[in-house]
Amino acid sequence: MRILPVFLALFPNILLADDIALSSDVTAVTIYPNGATITRDVPFTAPAGQHDLILTDLPRDTPLAAVRVSVAGAAMGSVTVRNDFVPPRGNGTDAAIKAAEAKIERLEQALRDGRDGVETIRLEEKAAAARVAFLEKLGKGEGVEQLGVAALRDLVDMIGDETLTAAKAAQNARIRADAAKRDLKGLREELDKARQALKALVPEVEARAMLAVAVSGQEALEGSLTITYNIWGANWQPVYDVKLDRASGALEFERGAFVSQSSGENWTDIDLTLSTVRPSERTAPGIVHPWYRRIEDPDQYEKRREVQSLDGIAGFGGVLMEQPAPIVAEEDATATAAFDGLAVTYSYPEPVTIASGADHLRIALGTLSTKADVVARAVPLVDKTAYLTAQISNDMNELILPGQMMLYLDGRFIGQSQVGLIPAGGAADLGFGPIEGLQLTRTVVDRNEGDRGLITKSNEQSEEVLIEVENLTNEPWSIQLRDRVPYSEQEDLEISWDARPRPDTQDVDGKRGVLEWEFDLPEGETQKIILNHALEWPEGKILR
Repeated sequence: MRILPVFLALFPNILLADDIALSSDVTAVTIYPNGATITRDVPFTAPAGQHDLILTDLPRDTPLAAVRVSVAGAAMGSVTVRNDFVPPRGNGTDAAIKAAEAKIERLEQALRDGRDGVETIRLEEKAAAARVAFLEKLGKGEGVEQLGVAALRDLVDMIGDETLTAAKAAQNARIRADAAKRDLKGLREELDKARQALKALVPEVEARAMLAVAVSGQEALEGSLTITYNIWGANWQPVYDVKLDRASGALEFERGAFVSQSSGENWTDIDLTLSTVRPSERTAPGIVHPWYRRIEDPDQYEKRREVQSLDGIAGFGGVLMEQPAPIVAEEDATATAAFDGLAVTYSYPEPVTIASGADHLRIALGTLSTKADVVARAVPLVDKTAYLTAQISNDMNELILPGQMMLYLDGRFIGQSQVGLIPAGGAADLGFGPIEGLQLTRTVVDRNEGDRGLITKSNEQSEEVLIEVENLTNEPWSIQLRDRVPYSEQEDLEISWDARPRPDTQDVDGKRGVLEWEFDLPEGETQKIILNHALEWPEGKILR
């Protein structure tokens, strides 16, 4: 690759014969939850021979090490990239911004003209009112009483006719002024919208990087230059409108995505793909380190702790002391949740425009449908009412990604929540708000703490609670009620419990001590559950 002449950077409009200046736009983007892959396709033509294709419109912070170039229609040589000493792009204002500013100026002038027109009409009204006042004074002027009958009659007729004409002129002026003022309201609204449209246009003021690609051919060249690179200044996140029809159990996920980017340039009419691949996260599994354990006598342990404590004091005071060899205790590496090779991509069917640094753009990703089991979930330990819950199994053959949900029940918006990952075939419970008519109470009816035993004393604690679910609605409900009893992994801490009626499920979702009852509750009925437990442990121990 030949080094570009120095004056190319100083005088961008002067190029050597074998240097071909090209301008490029982003043509396609694949956006990840954090980051994006950018593609720029640039057509070119050139005579036979060797040439340098030069682009000076890449964003300044383009990660040059990530830039990949391919050429179709010519043999490609070396590639040079740099983000310093790049010819300036000029201070021209974007055409869309110019058009928006011109529209605002036109509307402002129209508003000024309209206000002047209203004032002109108001002056007509004032002039007509002045004529009426003059005519009234004329009828009361001196010498009127000395006029003859005929002259007086003529004067009265004239004053009446002229007063009526002036009054009508004033009325007409008021009507026209009010109409013109109403017209100004629409003009002001249009001006406000034009100003908002100007603010929405994000000008590109970022400095640029340069790319030079050497190409050659024995004949005239006609081909395309494709540049791809990765950036971090882009992201997307799923959003859902989740609609439940309670009568049929039909559940719809209207999927969408919030997309934003801060690449330093506006993306206009690009081919957009959304991917669940997470290039910002680890790509290799965790490492299992050796697990070093040691034993020592209690006296040695206490002595070592004392020495370490003295070392800390000495270090604080600036006194150097001999320190024992450090003990290295390494824990097992903990991996974050991953999709285990599962990735989903969404290709948007229409061109998309996304301004740099602007608000999120929402695009639609289609609707998925399934059936849900509608139940009332009751947790009297923490709630006063039961909650409507839609239990689903993901039979929609697509992954539901974590994101925000807008919840609709029977066509009414009832709130928002977050949904976690629901893989194909996975199950989930979606809450759709409280059921005020299903009232929950949990009352401690007996609690006891004390010591017992004659020779071997031990401590004990017992508790009995009454749980009630009252159906004050006008329909029966299928209820799932959850509560808990304590559990222990220590032999010295003995725990026993009982419930009437017995729960249908113990250790719900693998959570030890969590119990669940399932029952149908007719309207106007109350379901009662008695739950008790007892704990016993040796004297001298403290219950935690």
